[in-house]
Amino acid sequence: MALDCADFYDAELSRHNRHLRAAASVGPGDRVLDIGCGAGQTTREAASIAVEAGVVGVDTSAEMLAIARQRSLEAGLRNVAFEQGDAQHHAFPAAVFDLCISRFGVMFFADPAAAFANIARALRPGARLAWMVWQSQERNRWSGAIRQALAPGGVISVDAGKPFSLGDPAVATALLRTAGFTSIDFAEVNEPVFYGPNVDAAFDAIAGLYLVKDALARTDEPPDRPLQRLRDLLDAHMTAEGVLFDSRAWIISAERARD
Repeated sequence: MALDCADFYDAELSRHNRHLRAAASVGPGDRVLDIGCGAGQTTREAASIAVEAGVVGVDTSAEMLAIARQRSLEAGLRNVAFEQGDAQHHAFPAAVFDLCISRFGVMFFADPAAAFANIARALRPGARLAWMVWQSQERNRWSGAIRQALAPGGVISVDAGKPFSLGDPAVATALLRTAGFTSIDFAEVNEPVFYGPNVDAAFDAIAGLYLVKDALARTDEPPDRPLQRLRDLLDAHMTAEGVLFDSRAWIISAERARD
């Protein structure tokens, strides 16, 4: 299932990825740190450009990192490494990276202030960051749509809000300034998330995700009822380009303060 998840997430965020790639503007000599790299798509893209230096991808998932390593090997990349760990307290080398990137990987820290400070220590003075994060939950209705389809009127868990923890620019700015970043800026990304080329493909992909399995395990309804509501939701979002849900994200850019 990890392989399916990797492909699903990369396809889901394909439209967002191009904006992050442009904002990161990786150079041949950049030493790059990729936070929450997952299966390594963004890490590999950076490594293919940073040919005079290298890229380190960090993630908590051993399954995703195994895929990342295999795909980097298949791509013939020799300037990329993957490390399993939580960036909040991972032992990064000090002041070595020129650029830190992240595609929706920095919103989940238990202590974001500690995490940002730890990441900052890994960056040299003047180094840049380019992070993509979701805007507020209110601007990303897709986040609750599937849960509500599966369990109408159900209580949304506290964890459901974690992806949007940096959606308020004031909150994110305060955390970054405290960690030692300057020139903080937010660029809006208005792109849809992509769930599949058609309803059947989207249904098959989403039905295998943990949130669907968990919802079905918690309901007293026969499974066919919530699954039909899920299919109806996907059908309502079918477009000429596939099953799309509107979304809003920020690209946060900043610079490590110079000593």
